[in-house]
Amino acid sequence: MITFTVEESWDRIGSWLARHAPVTHGLLRPPARPTAIEAAELRLGVAFPPDLTESLLRHDGVELQDGTLTLDYYGPPSSVEAIVWSAEFLREVGEDVDEEDDLDEEERDEHAYWPHERLLITLGIGWQSSDGLFLATRPGPHHGRVGRYFDETGSSFTPWSGLRHVLSDFATALENGLSFDGRIPLAHEGRLIWDDGGTVVADPTSALSLAAGAPEPQVPAAEPAPPAPRPDGVYGVFTLGSGGFFGPEPAPPVQPDVVFVAGIDPGELLDRLGSVPATAGPRSREQAQLSVGAPWAAHRPMVRAGSCGDGWSYATQEGGDAQFGRSEVLGRLSRGTRVVRLTKQGPEVRVTVVEDGTERPEVGHRVESPREDYVTGPDGQPALGRGGQQWQRIGVDPWPGSTAAYARLLAGLTAEHGISWDPADDAAAPLASALLLPVLDEVPEARHPVTVVRDFDLGALVERTSPERLRSAVAAQLARLASETGIDGYPEIARALEQTGRGEPVDLPADEALDLRMRTIRAETRAVRGLLDAARQQQDPAPVTAADLAAWHGRDAAAGALRRFLLLPLAAAAETILSLRMSVHWRDELAADLAD
Repeated sequence: MITFTVEESWDRIGSWLARHAPVTHGLLRPPARPTAIEAAELRLGVAFPPDLTESLLRHDGVELQDGTLTLDYYGPPSSVEAIVWSAEFLREVGEDVDEEDDLDEEERDEHAYWPHERLLITLGIGWQSSDGLFLATRPGPHHGRVGRYFDETGSSFTPWSGLRHVLSDFATALENGLSFDGRIPLAHEGRLIWDDGGTVVADPTSALSLAAGAPEPQVPAAEPAPPAPRPDGVYGVFTLGSGGFFGPEPAPPVQPDVVFVAGIDPGELLDRLGSVPATAGPRSREQAQLSVGAPWAAHRPMVRAGSCGDGWSYATQEGGDAQFGRSEVLGRLSRGTRVVRLTKQGPEVRVTVVEDGTERPEVGHRVESPREDYVTGPDGQPALGRGGQQWQRIGVDPWPGSTAAYARLLAGLTAEHGISWDPADDAAAPLASALLLPVLDEVPEARHPVTVVRDFDLGALVERTSPERLRSAVAAQLARLASETGIDGYPEIARALEQTGRGEPVDLPADEALDLRMRTIRAETRAVRGLLDAARQQQDPAPVTAADLAAWHGRDAAAGALRRFLLLPLAAAAETILSLRMSVHWRDELAADLAD
């Protein structure tokens, strides 16, 4: 690639700004005086690299106003005065850092907090002496080299060997609409702005399809009992468990999270939870826990459901992301009836009662127990190790009070609600069970007025545009987002997009085709993330890639934008849709949509 001189690059930059971003062009400052540069060098005790001097003799930085030229997150180019101020400020900050004393000259350029010869040449994203680009001025292998400085994470060198390379790449990015250090510069309303462009793979690997091809593991058959003693001798069998010669220690009591629902049978309870019909079947607790941890489950939750008490059904979750604490789930379960939920998490045990979607806190219970596995000394104070950590007993219940509270609250459910259930009774019983296609989160209402989205004044657009024209334009943006992410390839979503494009209302009933498609996309995203997380602990590569995850995440976000368009006020939906667009040309497309 050709690297232009500083003068040539500024000619190209200025020409592009004059044509496309005249506001930004007008904020370029005139050349610095040579005497000012010489005075700065004398004051700082360094010689400015030739590239920096040439750049300052073309433009002494920029006017710090709205619309000024910036090098994206690195901020606006500094004037001579700003370079001096930043250098002196950062030198003062670095005076208390002693690490430089142990570094040689070359190491100081790269690793020291702020070497004496370093110059900050941009002002960072906050237009202050931070998060900007710097030049190394010490004679040697790094002379004139460009680095990044972040006040929270330190410094590192960039691939740019000099300022002229930075300006050359920036000019090329402007002229060709290319990425500059990861972001794209473009013009909007006469100003230079920066935006993220992107694409996703068109056909990401489906984790659910991989799971469909995997067998569900089965609990192995019980081993045969040892042979009976022979008449002519003595035959004995003994084992050494964790409890030594006296056998294994007793297992802790089973105290799962459980929901009880009045007036419906276990099958309907599973349906309300979102069971996947193809995975339904009777399973013991051991079988359910084995299945949910296998590739067959694709990181979907597993539940088992049975009957208890007088007219009550119950469900326990055996693995996967927790569901029973979600308001969306409790609302579905309690539709037209009552739900009682019992949960235990560490020190807390809680009973929650929900009737027809409304929680009744006056009949709930909450117990908080203290931790009791810390070792204490004769004075009753915690025993501390050398590092100050508290010693803990191994193999004991850290919150025995919560264990007792669970049993006590469970017993109380019989008197209060007519629920009679013992979690130990259903361990081996083959209960109705299934994996879940989890229900979606509720769409939160907008809590703030819509203002600026990606340097675009959406609030002003909403104020000056009729609702009908705005809805039509936002629907067109939504269709483009769907195309960018690939969700328009699903028939249910394609039909919804066609209806919104015609200005027709679209229903989104629970458990119908459109809702199920959106939930399936969410499940795909969760499953791919789970496969990648699991692969980090294994030697074999994952069957999916980070690109697959990015694509499914994009589809999930786009499906969520469609839900917001259907359920929220238009301005709030537009904010989400525009924030997700992948093409950096969406502003021009929106202007064309509004002009139609």
